Amino acid sequence: MCAAAPMPEQAAGPATKQYVVGIDLGTSNTVVAYAKAGSDDIRVFDIDQLVSPGEVAARPLLPSVRYHAAPGELSGDDLQLPWQSAASAAARRTVFGRLAATLGAQVPGRLVASAKSWLSHASVDRTAAILPWGGNDDLDKISPVVASASYLGYVCAAWNHRFPDARIEDQDVVLTVPASFDEGARALTLEAARLAGLPALRLLEEPQAALYDWLFHHRQSLDTDLAQTRLVLICDVGGGTTDLTLIRVDMQDGQPQLTRIGVGNHLMLGGDNMDLGLAHLVEARLGAGGAAQPRLSAAGLSQLVARCRAAKEQLLGAQAPDSVAVTLLGAGARLIGGARSVEVTRQEVEQLIVDGFFPKVPASERPGRARGAIVEFGLPYASDPAVTRHVAAFLSQHAAQSRAALDAPQAPADALPMPDTLLLNGGVFRAQALAGRIADTLGTWRGAPLQVLHNDNPDVAVARGAVAYARARAGQAPRIGGGSPRSYFLVLDDGASGPQGICLLPRGTEEGHEIHLSDRTFALRLGHPVQFHLASSVADTAYQPGQLTDLSAGDFIRLPPIATVVPPRGASGPRETPVQITASLTEVGTLEVHCIDIADASQRWRLEFQLRGNDTQAAPAPDTAHPSLPQALEAIDRTFGARSQDVGPKEVKRLRAQLEQLLGAREQWDSAVLRELFGAFWERARRRRRTADHERLWLNLAGYCVRPGFGYPLDEWRVGQLWSQYDQGIQYVNESQNWSEWWTLWRRAAGGLDESAQLRLLEDMAFYLQPPGSTRYKKPAGPARGGYADMVRLAGSLERIPADAKIELAEWLLARLRKPSENSQGWWAVGRIGARRPFYGSAHSVVPAGTAAQWVDAILALDWKKVEPAAFAAVQIARMTGDRSRDLPDEIRATVVRRLEAANAPPSWIAMVREVVELNTADEGRVFGEALPAGLKLIAG
Repeated sequence: MCAAAPMPEQAAGPATKQYVVGIDLGTSNTVVAYAKAGSDDIRVFDIDQLVSPGEVAARPLLPSVRYHAAPGELSGDDLQLPWQSAASAAARRTVFGRLAATLGAQVPGRLVASAKSWLSHASVDRTAAILPWGGNDDLDKISPVVASASYLGYVCAAWNHRFPDARIEDQDVVLTVPASFDEGARALTLEAARLAGLPALRLLEEPQAALYDWLFHHRQSLDTDLAQTRLVLICDVGGGTTDLTLIRVDMQDGQPQLTRIGVGNHLMLGGDNMDLGLAHLVEARLGAGGAAQPRLSAAGLSQLVARCRAAKEQLLGAQAPDSVAVTLLGAGARLIGGARSVEVTRQEVEQLIVDGFFPKVPASERPGRARGAIVEFGLPYASDPAVTRHVAAFLSQHAAQSRAALDAPQAPADALPMPDTLLLNGGVFRAQALAGRIADTLGTWRGAPLQVLHNDNPDVAVARGAVAYARARAGQAPRIGGGSPRSYFLVLDDGASGPQGICLLPRGTEEGHEIHLSDRTFALRLGHPVQFHLASSVADTAYQPGQLTDLSAGDFIRLPPIATVVPPRGASGPRETPVQITASLTEVGTLEVHCIDIADASQRWRLEFQLRGNDTQAAPAPDTAHPSLPQALEAIDRTFGARSQDVGPKEVKRLRAQLEQLLGAREQWDSAVLRELFGAFWERARRRRRTADHERLWLNLAGYCVRPGFGYPLDEWRVGQLWSQYDQGIQYVNESQNWSEWWTLWRRAAGGLDESAQLRLLEDMAFYLQPPGSTRYKKPAGPARGGYADMVRLAGSLERIPADAKIELAEWLLARLRKPSENSQGWWAVGRIGARRPFYGSAHSVVPAGTAAQWVDAILALDWKKVEPAAFAAVQIARMTGDRSRDLPDEIRATVVRRLEAANAPPSWIAMVREVVELNTADEGRVFGEALPAGLKLIAG
């Protein structure tokens, strides 16, 4: 990591910034380019790195991998770099660069790779030590953020060794990211840069960087080179992602004016997928030689993928041989003797990669929707590997903007408007077969060849383009307009004439220009979640900031809500404060909205988009609330409010039935209604202790209204508030039903609790959960705690506790379940604890497959007709994910399938064990323990 202390960007004067530095933190390689400030001489920085033990050489590409050597595997002299001593290198045992890639192809399970893909994988904790994925438990693991930070830190150290008088943290640094990266992935990239000692830098989208590189190299002839261009498609296929961008070109005074008008959705599809596809082909061949070969482990497959990557690059190169041998080394003492080789031909690779990933398809084809995503090494790759189909879908999505750019408003609505110019970027397009295939396919769709902008070196174009972008910002070169391609509106409550919206940010607003709606004032509620709904439009209508617009006419698209929680100003402070709203487009094209306190303009609160998290997505909030919601809130207030002295015990017990009479059966209450009701219960939480009936009812309904603790905007805040009451416990400790409702409340909210809170719950239940006769956990202070069966269900729902705690918990339950008299619902908990695909937790914390397989053996020994939950427990533990570090061996899953078929189990259960599929609504409820709220859908991780 860079040694310099973090420093605000403005603290360094222009004179101290001697260089502009562009960093392409790629999935496969990290590349650095630079130029002296004000200079046109952009160079690639050759990075010193180990190329063999003890040998350091400078190379333009630093493989974005790190190898964690075993103790004694390499000496300090083998690992020494110019900026570190042999002793420190030996102590670290971490290898970067070309040697790391070489060692990773020889020794399975020790290579950290594809960290950039992990940064965009929201179904795991990207700050947790989970890499290398599938590595042994005794291996030192790191998080995707730390891995990314280590590559940047390595670059820092290499640069500062070469330029000690111009340290990189004091230069003008531009870091590139995929255009499709969401806010979470961008924030994590910035965090990695901060950890590396680069707190002040700019982000630039990679496809734009590639175009900036081309613009720089053709800066003297742009007027002629782009004279016939109106729309450029940038297709950037890197190691981990396919990134698509459309650039509109307008000629003004003989010079091109460039504007980005569209970017694609995140698509985890790139060179890694191609290497994996080839590895699957080779793996099948390895087992076809007679003696049955076991399926490779995750570590073994990782080694094979690295070797297939090298074979692919050879066979798709300019002077490719007819075939190459792919050799998989043995392990341990059989390192050489256990080696196995397979010949792969150029024709096979072309058929697999060229035809498989870039098939010739008509423009009308769209990506297929498989029943489950392709998961390997824990990463959810695109289910349809055909890049050309994804390009067709992208062009269709941005058809309106494209027609305007091409000046073809009268074109048939069903005709796909085609760009006239193509720029290809990414390492895969070094292979001419792939570059030619996509250009030919697009030319066929267009009915005429596209102009292909020559990219002389796609491996380094993004880093060079980042430097060219800095020049453009300084006015020294053409700049791609970052103006907003759409207008944004704040949606108001529906009026008599239909939905209305206030224009927050008009189409074409440039980056960094803040729009302040000074004529509009809003009341911001303090101490409670505040949520705003937005809509957008790509129409050319010249909206004005603050303009009231009818959203029922025209093409308006609802966006995810934006929300915040503003802390109250003391117990006696006001409950609301008047604010005004500002909106701006950041330099990377994201919308940023703030509320500003009218009384004190220095008080600003950012409204953040509530994006999908915890593997669920909530349906958009309805335009209008349930018509009986006010009466329901009044009923809650009557029971738990200040006027409750007139409410008798019978009326308290009738509240649930009364709410169902007003709102319908509670199974049909949608997420919006549930969270409104939870707010009413939370505001009256202090009054739940009036009677045992009040407490029991409050625990039941508050938990029901917040389930499953995540998935709806600001649920994290709600569950955090709820957890603040945990230490108070229950008041009526002698009421068994109150204890039952207490544990049920936390089971329903468990998905919103962090690891520390879940461990606290487990600690408080451990004495009661451990097998009779165990003395490890002592009885906690205070009254005896009832509700063992509900404790079991809660314990099975704690997906964020470490795997070793899950194993201990499951062993307790299994010890009890050996007795026929034990509650068979414990098998539901064992199934949940051993599940291969968590309901909400991170995939890296699942119980190891070997341990889970032993639990399946215990379940298979049961009579499933007598133990009804056993079958679904087996399904959860044997469920196929596609990630061989989590999946049970094929023979165990086959046994489970046979038992399920014999038991006439539902076809959906059998499919879950046989192949990668999604849960249906009924099975989601079985996993969670009860039905999910209407409008909340579980998304596979």
